[in-house]
Amino acid sequence: MKKIPFFNYPALYQEQRSEFIKAMDETCAKGAYIMQQELLDFESAMSAYLGVKHAIGTADGTMAILAGLIAAGIAPGDEVLVPSHTFVATAAAIHHAGGKPVMVDCGRDHLIDPESAEKHITSKTRGIVPVQLNGRTANMDEIGRIAQKHNLFIVEDACQALGSKFAGRFAGTFGLAGAFSFYPSKTLGCFGDGGAVITNDDQVAAKIRLLRDHGRGTDGKIWCFGFNSRLDNIQAAILNIKLKSYDKYIARRREIACKYDASLRHLTQLLLPPAPDSDPKHFDIFQNYEIEAENRDSLRTFLSDNNIGTILQWGGYVIHQSERLGLNNDVPYADAMTSKYMLLPMNTALTDEEVEYICEKIKEFYQA
Repeated sequence: MKKIPFFNYPALYQEQRSEFIKAMDETCAKGAYIMQQELLDFESAMSAYLGVKHAIGTADGTMAILAGLIAAGIAPGDEVLVPSHTFVATAAAIHHAGGKPVMVDCGRDHLIDPESAEKHITSKTRGIVPVQLNGRTANMDEIGRIAQKHNLFIVEDACQALGSKFAGRFAGTFGLAGAFSFYPSKTLGCFGDGGAVITNDDQVAAKIRLLRDHGRGTDGKIWCFGFNSRLDNIQAAILNIKLKSYDKYIARRREIACKYDASLRHLTQLLLPPAPDSDPKHFDIFQNYEIEAENRDSLRTFLSDNNIGTILQWGGYVIHQSERLGLNNDVPYADAMTSKYMLLPMNTALTDEEVEYICEKIKEFYQA
C-alpha cells in the first residue's frame, strides 16, 4: 500500500485545480483583495447555507471567537466556561477579551460535559463557550438550559463543525454568536487562515464588523478600537467554490466514518466516536475521526511503519495541561483521555481501499 498521509492537501487541491486558478486569477486581475465582492458573495452564501441573518468574514477562527466574545459584552474578570479538550485558541480568546477561562470536563464523545459545566459555575460566571468538536455538536438542550438558569451568554466555538446539527439546528446558531475556522484542514478549508462569525443579532453583527476592520464604520470614521482581521478576497473566492460542493464532501466523510465503525466497533481496545445516525438528535460531519486506543503510542508506531499517518490533536495535550497558563485542572476525564486519544485519517481524498487497509492494520495490531 502506498503511503496514506494523515491529510492529503495536494490531492484535494488537484480535484478542483482549474476552478481555483480561475477564481484566483479573476480576483487578482481586478486588484480586488480586501473587503470586495468575493467576500460579500461568500458572506451571503454562508448566511443562506446556515439560515442566519449575518455571516462576517474574519482573518481566522481565533479572531472569530474573540470578536464574538467582545460583542457579547464580556467584562474584565468575567469567568467563562470552556472545555479543556479544545485548541488553546478558544481559551486564549476568552483571555484576550478580558475574561477568565474556566476549564470544564468532556464526556465519552469528547464534547463539553454539561454536568461538569454546571458544577464550575460561580457568582463570577458570565458565559459558556461550548466547543463543537470533531464535527459534532454538543447537547445544546442541556447547555441552553444551564445558560438560561444562570443567565449566561453562549458564544459557540464551531470552528470544527460547519454543517453539523443538533436537534435539526446548525452548530453556531444556538447562542449569541458562532465562530468558524477555514484553516486548510477544516471540512471547509481555504489556502491559509480564515474564519467567520455568524449571528442573528443586528447589534452584535454591527459590533463585529467594526472590530474586524480597525473599529472603522461604513462612514470611514473610527468608532472603537478594533483589529486588522478581515477575510481576504482570494480566500473568500476559494471558499465560494468549495461551499457549492460542501454537502457532497460531508456525505463522503460520513461514508468513511461508517466504514471505520463497521470494521472496528468490535475491538474492545478502542472507543470510537458515535456512528453516523446512531443518535437521531445528532448530525455529525466528521471533521476528525478521534478515537481512544489502548497501547496508543505502540499502535501509532505500527501504523506509521505500515505507511499510515495519524496525529494527536493539540499535540497530545489538552489546555489545562499547559501548566504555565495557570488554569484549573478539575477535569478528570479529559486528563485521563490524553494518554489514549488519537486521530485516524479522515478526509475526502481517502479511497475505500485505503480505509479498509487502515482498519486491517489496526485489527492486525490488536490481534497480535
